[in-house]
Amino acid sequence: MPLSIIILAAGQGKRMQSARAKVIHQLAGKSMLQHVVDTSQALDPDQIIVVVGHQSSQVRESMKGQGLSFVEQAEQKGTGHAVQQCLKQLNEGNDVLVLYGDVPLISIATIRNLLEAAKGSALNILSFLPENSQGYGRIIRAADGSVRAIVEEKEATADDKKIQESNTGILLIEGSKLRQLIGRLENNNVKKEYYLTDLVKLAVQDGLKVSAILCADAREVNGVNDQHQLAEVESRYRQIQASLLLKQGVKLYDPARIDVRGDLQVGSDVEIDINCIFEGTVKLGDRVRIGANCVIRDTTIAADSVVLPMTSIDQAVIGSQVSIGPFARIRPGTECADGSKIGNFVETKKTTIGAGSKVNHLSYIGDTQIGREVNIGAGTITCNYDGVNKHRTIIEDGVFIGSDTQLVAPVTIAEGSTIGAGSTITRDTPAQKLSLSRSRQITIDAWKRPGSNK
Repeated sequence: MPLSIIILAAGQGKRMQSARAKVIHQLAGKSMLQHVVDTSQALDPDQIIVVVGHQSSQVRESMKGQGLSFVEQAEQKGTGHAVQQCLKQLNEGNDVLVLYGDVPLISIATIRNLLEAAKGSALNILSFLPENSQGYGRIIRAADGSVRAIVEEKEATADDKKIQESNTGILLIEGSKLRQLIGRLENNNVKKEYYLTDLVKLAVQDGLKVSAILCADAREVNGVNDQHQLAEVESRYRQIQASLLLKQGVKLYDPARIDVRGDLQVGSDVEIDINCIFEGTVKLGDRVRIGANCVIRDTTIAADSVVLPMTSIDQAVIGSQVSIGPFARIRPGTECADGSKIGNFVETKKTTIGAGSKVNHLSYIGDTQIGREVNIGAGTITCNYDGVNKHRTIIEDGVFIGSDTQLVAPVTIAEGSTIGAGSTITRDTPAQKLSLSRSRQITIDAWKRPGSNK
């Protein structure tokens, strides 16, 4: 059947101790709600409705441009009340899946299992086996295995409390049955709220079949109510990502010390040392090696390249057989051609480095086009900013730049030029010539070093 997904995201989350809405707190580089939306979109539903309430404008703004529908729950009167607000927007005839914006690790595989197992049942619950069932609603099954009731902790008998199988709150229901039942929910409870789990009781009263499918990994359905739980969920997310990488043949020097905050795509025989962070979309080609304590964001690194420890790379394209670092900072717009090298304590920005070229240690190269087989000596700076505008430096093929050189842009260093160490170059240089600027060295014979005043 066509599917509509409702994501409940209206809660305040007081225990987060934050001015931000709970569901937009970050998990691995994106909001918890975004994780749930991404999983939902992978199921290709007809529609995704997000129920918002607390700081709704903040939540809407964070999720704009994704084809989502939003429903306002002005007063938070329970999960059943939240779903009631969606009835006007729900597509007629669709099955309805209810997810939660603060349960970010629910997997596509688990939801697909729920959808598959749902055939023949009007209402289908995702259950789990927590280590400690205290506080959860227990799943009460009939002799044939169907669900007879969900008993909340405060109403459970001693025998009920011995049941480990518990309710996650995630459920799938036939659209027509939802409309049949949802209006009959009552708020006869201490909090005066309308609970979605009461649909089970109503469905059983109407003789409808209610089923429950057990979630294979209880950690998928861990909800987040405070910063401690968020840290636990993030730790679990890191474990999941590390496991996926190991299955793809990546050598992780310590699987407990890698942090993937986006999409990390890897070739064969990739090696990643400890404490590396990957953000956005990162692609590592065959036999790429990443040293310890590197941060890499939205970058492609081709085969056989090496990133040495303590290096930061952001929005760059790195060719094959490139060496970078250690302690290098590669800023957005950097492109390194095959066989090039960036040394330690080098910073680059909006720079193209040609094949076989080297930018050695302690240099800043910005807004620069570097040709092939160029050597940039230690301490070289491209002076690209005049206080108002940025200017380009062009360094053509085969250039040799001596150490401690300043290239004042806009300037072109012609093919085969050699720049003497310690020079400040303000004009274009001729090809195949030595250019330098420095004062004449002199020695003052009569000079004496000042003595102590003591």
